[in-house]
Amino acid sequence: MADLIDDLRAALPDGAVLTDPDLLRGHQRDEADLCEYGTPAVVVRPRTTEEVVAVIQIAAALGVPVVPQGARTGLAGAANAVDGAIVLSTTAMDRIIEVDPVNRIAVVQPGVINAALAAEVGRHGLRYPPDPGSWESSTIGGNVATNAGGMCCVKYGVTGEYVLGLEVVLASGEVLRTGRRTAKGVAGYDLTRLFVGSEGTLGVITEITLSLRPAAEDSLTLVAVFPSTAAAGAAVAAISARGLTPSLLELLDQTHLIALEAYRPMGLRTDAKALLLAASDTGLRAAADLERIAELCGEAGADEVYAATDADEAAALLQARRNAHGAMEKYAAEAFPGGNGGLIIDDVAVPRSALAALLDGTEKIAAEHGVAIGVVGHAGDGNMHPNIVVNRADPASVTQCRRAFDDIMALGLSLGGTCTGEHGVGLLKRDWLARELGPVGVGVHKSIKAALDPAGLLNPGKILT
Repeated sequence: MADLIDDLRAALPDGAVLTDPDLLRGHQRDEADLCEYGTPAVVVRPRTTEEVVAVIQIAAALGVPVVPQGARTGLAGAANAVDGAIVLSTTAMDRIIEVDPVNRIAVVQPGVINAALAAEVGRHGLRYPPDPGSWESSTIGGNVATNAGGMCCVKYGVTGEYVLGLEVVLASGEVLRTGRRTAKGVAGYDLTRLFVGSEGTLGVITEITLSLRPAAEDSLTLVAVFPSTAAAGAAVAAISARGLTPSLLELLDQTHLIALEAYRPMGLRTDAKALLLAASDTGLRAAADLERIAELCGEAGADEVYAATDADEAAALLQARRNAHGAMEKYAAEAFPGGNGGLIIDDVAVPRSALAALLDGTEKIAAEHGVAIGVVGHAGDGNMHPNIVVNRADPASVTQCRRAFDDIMALGLSLGGTCTGEHGVGLLKRDWLARELGPVGVGVHKSIKAALDPAGLLNPGKILT
């Protein structure tokens, strides 16, 4: 251990090697509940690719695991430390290196905050569309590592669709550059896509080239209130079947509406079983598209449909959706006081046609196990987040909640879905990924891992067991 610390301090600038016990504890885990974690031996905060190379080379020489971390806002345990590891924090690598309005690209270091990038490119009349719920604090590197999604995915897609190229430090200490800066390019294997979503298990991302879009036009927003989550799911299917592409289509169930009103009151209908929040940013067609969405919601059984009267009301509704996680954390804390209330957050995605079945099935699972489950998510692309409220101090509660989690996972796969739409696999979904991939798929994954990280030192235990 002394050799490790000495070598790191010799290779990195003053202040980049941190060993304070409180700080080490603060870097043990991300925001996933009930995932195991250890205590790192040291936290390093490099600022350059060369410094990352030095860290990886030292780790390889001494056989020490390396766990890359960003802002630790993840919800699958992908950034959780293991005992004795080097935690490689990318938060000091926060430079926006370039914004090129002509070619519509940005080049950034991994520690750049999503919201900071959005603000910077906005000054050039451009937009970086991916907007995970934690966009005001999550880093671009973390977004790329988990292929994060967000509320605009229904129209604009997830992070990986905007990653043109990467700079990656491999387990060998070599620096790999993937991808391109051009609008088109099909040379060789798509190595960029290989590293997107790899959760730090194949290399450490040190630079990202991103595709940008023109700034969006002002959007119009509506809310539809439903007597059941299944009816809301039917509305989503109808919207998709009619060829409409809202820029946002989000669902909140009654548990979330109650939690949000208790968290920050704004007059939401807590008697409703589900609420759909829809928006359109298609310029002159926006009003017509939203009117058609309203009609389809009514045909699916909505009790009430109303449009935001101005931009401020629309922003307030969007902020309410962004507050869902914090509201549910408070809900769980009040349900089980003394710091015992927690959330097991699922992230299952199904075909849009199966959304109603997923919502109906989740409600039945909650009743069967006697647990509270609040459902929120990106209804427009079938990616839902059942939040299971757990009493961490009660083994029976933990057992029942884990069973509910597994039943939701099984339901999602049975409906033709996937075990994660945007949060990643991390520690939480390893067994379910194996089920989804099958033995051949698992074998291919392991072969790639062995080829790029033969000693297994990069983020060990994540994605694959």
